[in-house]
Amino acid sequence: MSEELQPEIVLPLAQTPLFQLAVELKARLTSFGGWEMPVQFTGIGREHEAVRTAAGMFDISHMGKFGLRAKNLISQLQHLVPSDLNRLQPSEAQYTVLLNPEAGIIDDIIFYYQGEDASGNQQGVMIVNAATVGKDKAWLLQHLDLSEVELQDISSEKVLIAVQGPQAASALQPFIEENLAQIKSFGHLEATVLGQKSFIARTGYTGEDGFEVMVEPSVGIELWRVLLQAGVIPCGLGARDTLRLEAAMALYGQDIDETTTPIEAGLGWLVHLDTKGDFIGRSVLEQQKSTGVTRRLVGLQMQGRNIARHGYQVLSQGKVVGEITSGTLSLTLGYPVALAYVPTALSQVGQLLEVAIRGKAYPAVVVKRPFYRSKNR
Repeated sequence: MSEELQPEIVLPLAQTPLFQLAVELKARLTSFGGWEMPVQFTGIGREHEAVRTAAGMFDISHMGKFGLRAKNLISQLQHLVPSDLNRLQPSEAQYTVLLNPEAGIIDDIIFYYQGEDASGNQQGVMIVNAATVGKDKAWLLQHLDLSEVELQDISSEKVLIAVQGPQAASALQPFIEENLAQIKSFGHLEATVLGQKSFIARTGYTGEDGFEVMVEPSVGIELWRVLLQAGVIPCGLGARDTLRLEAAMALYGQDIDETTTPIEAGLGWLVHLDTKGDFIGRSVLEQQKSTGVTRRLVGLQMQGRNIARHGYQVLSQGKVVGEITSGTLSLTLGYPVALAYVPTALSQVGQLLEVAIRGKAYPAVVVKRPFYRSKNR
């Protein structure tokens, strides 16, 4: 059979251990990164509002989860990220990025440092994006000294539930033995959830206060049910996207990828050139810090009701100067917002630009990020 006539192999979509709970709730489902996930339960607007005003919960079990252990784990990871992980104390976390030699972003990750075990090994948990689990794992295995570092892929073994919103702590506390108030922002601890040992972090992807709880599947199913009974609103990927965009949090594969550097993406605060040694991509970032970058990711506010969507062209004086990476109607603010890469000369706050929408140019202005900042954090 010729290569052209071979049938296309379509792999079935993966499902998280909480998938049937979404089906029970008649969630609208979608394909995302190889997974069949709920895009919404009762409506994106209601779910978005719940997280901004009360509490919502998300099944994020599709995300990659790695357990790491080594005598010199921090020094091993230091070579892979631009952030200085030596700053971390046990029970603290760092949002950062894995970089290729050109300082392009392989993935954005969170590393949770758990301190030393009884044998003196440093331990940590790394959470990565669902669509990049295989790529990230291969990169780690290629660049870590496997004679010293133990990497355990627990992606399919654990359920991950995000409980987000100003009432997240009070909603979750009845099912947690430990006092959640002791966990600071970007802190974490080993806790007892519904009587079972679990991992809880005060992190999230919504711009609100909240927690991410990693548990065994059976515990995750029970936790979802009791939170639902307690009035926590189940939320899908739709609200997750509108919430994170209001908070100007990057989406991997749209706002950042292997062709963008952290400095171009407005993530220069992750780059700690002065306090750490060599790391992959350092020379490129040193050059960009010294001479500047030719483009930057900016926030745009549309001057009207037209929404700038991913892929739309950004114009200046009739010429194409960039492209929208993410865009939506901000449900909290009431007007359309977007992210886009534009030339550095056009990236200043207040700069007037246009976005091409269905053959017409509509005005937009560069504004500060994030678009929305919670008063509860």
